[in-house]
Amino acid sequence: MPSIPAPPEWPLAHVLIVDDEAGMRNFLEKTLATRCGEVCSAPDAETGDELMKRHRFDLLILDITLPGKNGIARLRELREQGYGGEVVLITAFADLDTAIEALRAGASDFILKPFRVTQILNAVRRGLERARLQRENWVLRRALRQRTPEADGLVGRSLAIKGLQAALQRVASVNSTVLLSGESGTGKELAALALHRNSPRRHGPFVPVNCATMSPEHIEQELFGHAQGAAAGRGPGRDGLFVYAQSGTLFLDEIGDLPLPLQATLLRVLEDRHIRPVGSEQQIPVDVRIVAATNRRLSDEVAAGRFRADLYYRLQVVEINLPPLRGHKEDIPDPVAHFIATLAPQLGVPPMEVTEDELGYLAQYDWPGNVRELRNLIERSLILGALNVSALYQGLSRMDASTRALPASRPTDLHALEKQHILSVLDSVGGDKTRAAQLLGISRRTLERRVAEWSEPARAARAAPERSIVHAAPFPGTAHPRQAAGDGAGAAGGGAAAARRDPAHLGEPRLRSPADHQGAGRPRGGQRLFRARARRGGRQRRHRGRIACAAARAGPGAGR
Repeated sequence: MPSIPAPPEWPLAHVLIVDDEAGMRNFLEKTLATRCGEVCSAPDAETGDELMKRHRFDLLILDITLPGKNGIARLRELREQGYGGEVVLITAFADLDTAIEALRAGASDFILKPFRVTQILNAVRRGLERARLQRENWVLRRALRQRTPEADGLVGRSLAIKGLQAALQRVASVNSTVLLSGESGTGKELAALALHRNSPRRHGPFVPVNCATMSPEHIEQELFGHAQGAAAGRGPGRDGLFVYAQSGTLFLDEIGDLPLPLQATLLRVLEDRHIRPVGSEQQIPVDVRIVAATNRRLSDEVAAGRFRADLYYRLQVVEINLPPLRGHKEDIPDPVAHFIATLAPQLGVPPMEVTEDELGYLAQYDWPGNVRELRNLIERSLILGALNVSALYQGLSRMDASTRALPASRPTDLHALEKQHILSVLDSVGGDKTRAAQLLGISRRTLERRVAEWSEPARAARAAPERSIVHAAPFPGTAHPRQAAGDGAGAAGGGAAAARRDPAHLGEPRLRSPADHQGAGRPRGGQRLFRARARRGGRQRRHRGRIACAAARAGPGAGR
């Protein structure tokens, strides 16, 4: 039975050998061909330069003694042009000064001829390992700048979240392309990161890219890289994100915003697993898992002609929909506790406690920004030291556009402004006094007292027609003079009593209306007050009448 050849040790590595000795080139090619993905060779620096313009190499084995251009001089040119790959210098004629000069020029290793196979393999292994670490370092720095979230943010105990977690766990173990759909802020990047962390590619890089934040010209170079001189400014060549994501996961967020020409290029990459940098003829094999995400309905985009149907079906091998937060509000306490536990140490602030009433207010909100909005609220509340519930209801913390215009008739005294603000809060919560009092920072009893004070003038205005009917005579000119005088005194007494009830006279707010706490079947407070004063006025009139009669009987001189 024939033996199965062992897989290459570095299947994605591309190596270029530049040596003027044909025997050395043949020896190195045979040694590395079974261990690397691709091995090319050139007899001089000029031929090697042409190969490097058309191909991308991770490692360069360069002889120092070459016809025409010296190997060290060529190495200096490569570093000046921006080549960041590893270079191993080999030579048969060297001394200490040559070795020092080679290392200063940017060589990663220096080997004297003749050498053993293990020596060159160790040098290649160290060089490729440094190249991998450089790519990993670049990806980590990029993730740090973009603040890539942790993968354990998908927390909850509802059926929707449990189903999502089970789907992600099942799909993570395969290498198929995944399409994540859902509203903005539902945690699509968290889901993609969970797929990567639970997959066999967990030790590889996770490279996210937002297709909506880059121009069509820039995104092609960002994804696939470009050859030397192909980019604007004629700068050095650069690897694309597909190369940096080798053996890992490439997350294409907002895939619906990808331009149509690039959609065709991405489709070709998904089919043959090779990329071609901009301005280059090289086809670079890539071993990358693609996870795409969108907040649009791609089926509608396909129908409208803005998205390729073949790419949509190629991405939709597995489609997972992330539910909005308003669809599983029972999970809100879990992400709240998670965000407090993770953000408080990062911000350097103590954790805050969230009461059941505050969680109830969070559950009443619709969360148009979904989990991202909840996370921002918790972060802001940790900074302020308390849960900032009023930030969810923008109409409570600032007036509407019509009231912010400051018209000339707008009240400016403190009591009127207080009344206007409290009434606007009550209106925005649908008249719920308990919630309005919580948002205003006062007790419900205080709020009810304020509302009762503002309601009493309206009741007095409604009772004014009743008082006018009582004071009016049944027929004009038929009132008795004594009754008219009594009525005038009663009216004067009523005016004095009204003056005593006036807040400006008392120097304090109006009292609560008796109608607020009296039975519905009893007369109103204003009517009872008027009847009591009418009885008192009648007694005073009868007393003055008796005094007048006694004076008349006594005669004119009785008073002297």
